[in-house]
Amino acid sequence: MTDAAPRRRGRPPRSEGAEGPGARERILQAARAEFSERGYDKTSMRGIAKAAGVDAALVHHYFGTKDDVFAAAIEMSFEPALVLPSIIGQGPDGIGERLARYFIGVWENPATRAPLLAVVRSALTNETAAKVLRTFVLRRLLERIAADLDVPNPTFRAELAASHMIGIAILRYVVKVEPMASVDTEEIVAMVAPTLQRYLTED
Repeated sequence: MTDAAPRRRGRPPRSEGAEGPGARERILQAARAEFSERGYDKTSMRGIAKAAGVDAALVHHYFGTKDDVFAAAIEMSFEPALVLPSIIGQGPDGIGERLARYFIGVWENPATRAPLLAVVRSALTNETAAKVLRTFVLRRLLERIAADLDVPNPTFRAELAASHMIGIAILRYVVKVEPMASVDTEEIVAMVAPTLQRYLTED
Protein backbone atom coordinates (compact mmCIF):
# COMPACT_ATOMS: atom_id res chain seq x y z
CA MET A 1 0.00 0.00 0.00
CA THR A 2 1.47 3.33 -1.05
CA ASP A 3 1.41 6.53 0.93
CA ALA A 4 -1.08 9.21 -0.06
CA ALA A 5 0.25 11.92 -2.30
CA PRO A 6 1.35 15.06 -0.43
CA ARG A 7 -1.13 17.90 -0.36
CA ARG A 8 -0.44 20.69 -2.80
CA ARG A 9 -0.56 24.30 -1.86
CA GLY A 10 -2.36 26.89 -3.85
CA ARG A 11 -5.78 26.79 -5.45
CA PRO A 12 -8.20 24.53 -3.53
CA PRO A 13 -9.91 21.81 -5.59
CA ARG A 14 -13.25 22.70 -7.08
CA SER A 15 -16.10 20.86 -5.43
CA GLU A 16 -19.75 21.35 -4.61
CA GLY A 17 -18.75 21.90 -0.98
CA ALA A 18 -16.21 24.59 -1.87
CA GLU A 19 -18.38 26.54 -4.28
CA GLY A 20 -21.88 25.39 -3.44
CA PRO A 21 -24.81 27.31 -1.95
CA GLY A 22 -23.12 27.71 1.44
CA ALA A 23 -19.90 29.21 0.08
CA ARG A 24 -20.95 32.84 0.55
CA GLU A 25 -21.86 32.27 4.19
CA ARG A 26 -18.57 30.45 4.83
CA ILE A 27 -16.66 33.32 3.27
CA LEU A 28 -18.45 35.81 5.52
CA GLN A 29 -17.77 33.74 8.62
CA ALA A 30 -14.13 33.44 7.63
CA ALA A 31 -13.94 37.19 6.93
CA ARG A 32 -15.34 38.03 10.36
CA ALA A 33 -12.77 35.73 11.99
CA GLU A 34 -9.90 37.15 9.93
CA PHE A 35 -10.86 40.77 10.60
CA SER A 36 -11.26 39.95 14.30
CA GLU A 37 -7.85 38.31 14.55
CA ARG A 38 -5.79 40.43 12.17
CA GLY A 39 -7.57 43.76 11.86
CA TYR A 40 -8.42 45.49 8.61
CA ASP A 41 -4.89 46.28 7.42
CA LYS A 42 -3.49 42.76 7.80
CA THR A 43 -6.51 40.91 6.42
CA SER A 44 -6.29 39.96 2.75
CA MET A 45 -8.74 38.53 0.26
CA ARG A 46 -6.42 35.58 -0.21
CA GLY A 47 -6.31 34.97 3.53
CA ILE A 48 -10.11 35.07 3.75
CA ALA A 49 -10.36 32.62 0.86
CA LYS A 50 -7.87 30.24 2.48
CA ALA A 51 -9.75 30.36 5.79
CA ALA A 52 -13.04 29.68 3.99
CA GLY A 53 -11.57 26.84 1.91
CA VAL A 54 -12.43 28.46 -1.42
CA ASP A 55 -10.58 30.01 -4.33
CA ALA A 56 -9.72 33.70 -3.96
CA ALA A 57 -11.58 34.39 -7.22
CA LEU A 58 -14.79 33.23 -5.56
CA VAL A 59 -14.38 35.84 -2.80
CA HIS A 60 -14.00 38.51 -5.48
CA HIS A 61 -17.00 37.08 -7.33
CA TYR A 62 -19.30 37.41 -4.32
CA PHE A 63 -17.97 40.63 -2.80
CA GLY A 64 -15.73 42.48 -5.23
CA THR A 65 -13.22 44.17 -2.91
CA LYS A 66 -11.95 43.92 0.65
CA ASP A 67 -14.04 46.96 1.53
CA ASP A 68 -17.14 45.12 0.33
CA VAL A 69 -16.30 42.05 2.41
CA PHE A 70 -15.65 44.30 5.41
CA ALA A 71 -19.03 46.01 4.98
CA ALA A 72 -20.78 42.64 4.60
CA ALA A 73 -19.10 41.38 7.78
CA ILE A 74 -20.44 44.42 9.66
CA GLU A 75 -23.91 43.88 8.24
CA MET A 76 -23.78 40.23 9.26
CA SER A 77 -23.46 41.36 12.88
CA PHE A 78 -26.18 44.02 12.81
CA GLU A 79 -28.64 42.35 10.38
CA PRO A 80 -30.48 45.60 9.57
CA ALA A 81 -32.98 43.98 7.22
CA LEU A 82 -34.26 41.86 10.09
CA VAL A 83 -34.24 44.39 12.92
CA LEU A 84 -35.26 47.66 11.27
CA PRO A 85 -38.95 46.70 10.94
CA SER A 86 -39.11 45.94 14.67
CA ILE A 87 -37.43 49.26 15.53
CA ILE A 88 -39.41 51.44 13.11
CA GLY A 89 -42.64 49.49 12.75
CA GLN A 90 -44.02 50.37 16.17
CA GLY A 91 -43.95 54.10 15.46
CA PRO A 92 -41.94 56.93 17.01
CA ASP A 93 -42.99 56.29 20.61
CA GLY A 94 -40.25 54.35 22.36
CA ILE A 95 -37.94 54.25 19.35
CA GLY A 96 -35.03 55.54 21.44
CA GLU A 97 -35.32 52.64 23.85
CA ARG A 98 -35.72 50.07 21.07
CA LEU A 99 -32.65 51.40 19.27
CA ALA A 100 -30.53 51.51 22.43
CA ARG A 101 -31.59 48.02 23.47
CA TYR A 102 -30.88 46.61 20.01
CA PHE A 103 -27.46 48.27 19.70
CA ILE A 104 -26.28 47.28 23.18
CA GLY A 105 -27.66 43.77 22.63
CA VAL A 106 -25.52 43.31 19.52
CA TRP A 107 -22.42 44.31 21.48
CA GLU A 108 -23.30 42.14 24.47
CA ASN A 109 -23.61 39.03 22.29
CA PRO A 110 -20.19 37.27 22.28
CA ALA A 111 -20.81 35.96 18.75
CA THR A 112 -21.07 39.48 17.32
CA ARG A 113 -18.86 41.39 19.75
CA ALA A 114 -15.50 40.03 18.56
CA PRO A 115 -15.90 41.05 14.90
CA LEU A 116 -17.33 44.42 15.93
CA LEU A 117 -14.33 45.06 18.17
CA ALA A 118 -12.12 44.44 15.16
CA VAL A 119 -14.25 46.79 13.08
CA VAL A 120 -14.04 49.65 15.58
CA ARG A 121 -10.34 49.15 16.27
CA SER A 122 -9.64 49.12 12.55
CA ALA A 123 -11.75 52.25 12.06
CA LEU A 124 -9.71 54.09 14.70
CA THR A 125 -6.47 53.53 12.80
CA ASN A 126 -7.50 53.11 9.16
CA GLU A 127 -9.47 55.71 7.21
CA THR A 128 -10.80 53.17 4.72
CA ALA A 129 -12.19 51.03 7.51
CA ALA A 130 -13.60 54.15 9.19
CA LYS A 131 -15.37 55.14 5.97
CA VAL A 132 -16.92 51.68 5.62
CA LEU A 133 -18.14 51.79 9.22
CA ARG A 134 -19.57 55.30 8.84
CA THR A 135 -21.31 54.37 5.63
CA PHE A 136 -22.93 51.32 7.16
CA VAL A 137 -23.96 52.81 10.51
CA LEU A 138 -25.35 55.98 8.95
CA ARG A 139 -26.78 54.94 5.58
CA ARG A 140 -27.78 51.34 6.18
CA LEU A 141 -29.05 51.80 9.71
CA LEU A 142 -29.61 55.18 11.34
CA GLU A 143 -30.45 57.26 8.25
CA ARG A 144 -33.11 54.71 7.33
CA ILE A 145 -34.57 55.03 10.81
CA ALA A 146 -34.48 58.83 10.76
CA ALA A 147 -35.90 59.03 7.22
CA ASP A 148 -38.95 57.11 8.38
CA LEU A 149 -39.66 59.76 11.02
CA ASP A 150 -41.37 63.06 10.23
CA VAL A 151 -38.67 65.36 11.60
CA PRO A 152 -36.43 68.08 10.14
CA ASN A 153 -32.75 67.34 9.39
CA PRO A 154 -33.05 63.53 9.59
CA THR A 155 -29.46 62.94 8.46
CA PHE A 156 -28.04 65.23 11.14
CA ARG A 157 -30.20 63.53 13.75
CA ALA A 158 -28.98 60.15 12.58
CA GLU A 159 -25.38 61.35 12.91
CA LEU A 160 -26.02 62.52 16.47
CA ALA A 161 -27.51 59.15 17.36
CA ALA A 162 -24.60 57.35 15.69
CA SER A 163 -21.99 59.41 17.55
CA HIS A 164 -23.70 58.66 20.84
CA MET A 165 -23.95 54.91 20.31
CA ILE A 166 -20.48 54.47 18.80
CA GLY A 167 -19.02 56.50 21.68
CA ILE A 168 -20.61 54.16 24.19
CA ALA A 169 -19.29 51.15 22.30
CA ILE A 170 -15.73 52.52 22.32
CA LEU A 171 -15.78 53.41 26.02
CA ARG A 172 -17.45 50.19 27.19
CA TYR A 173 -16.02 47.54 24.89
CA VAL A 174 -12.78 48.91 23.40
CA VAL A 175 -11.23 51.24 26.01
CA LYS A 176 -13.17 49.59 28.90
CA VAL A 177 -13.47 52.71 31.02
CA GLU A 178 -15.01 52.10 34.44
CA PRO A 179 -17.75 52.22 35.55
CA MET A 180 -19.05 52.20 31.96
CA ALA A 181 -17.37 48.87 31.23
CA SER A 182 -19.13 46.95 33.99
CA VAL A 183 -22.40 48.79 34.61
CA ASP A 184 -25.58 46.81 33.96
CA THR A 185 -26.86 47.16 30.41
CA GLU A 186 -30.34 48.09 31.63
CA GLU A 187 -28.86 51.15 33.32
CA ILE A 188 -27.21 52.19 30.07
CA VAL A 189 -30.45 51.73 28.14
CA ALA A 190 -32.41 53.72 30.73
CA MET A 191 -29.96 56.64 30.56
CA VAL A 192 -29.38 56.64 26.79
CA ALA A 193 -32.90 55.96 25.47
CA PRO A 194 -34.38 59.42 26.28
CA THR A 195 -31.47 61.13 24.50
CA LEU A 196 -31.86 58.98 21.40
CA GLN A 197 -35.59 59.61 21.52
CA ARG A 198 -34.97 63.35 21.55
CA TYR A 199 -32.45 63.16 18.69
CA LEU A 200 -34.82 61.19 16.48
CA THR A 201 -38.29 62.57 17.24
CA GLU A 202 -38.35 66.02 18.82
CA ASP A 203 -38.61 69.14 16.64
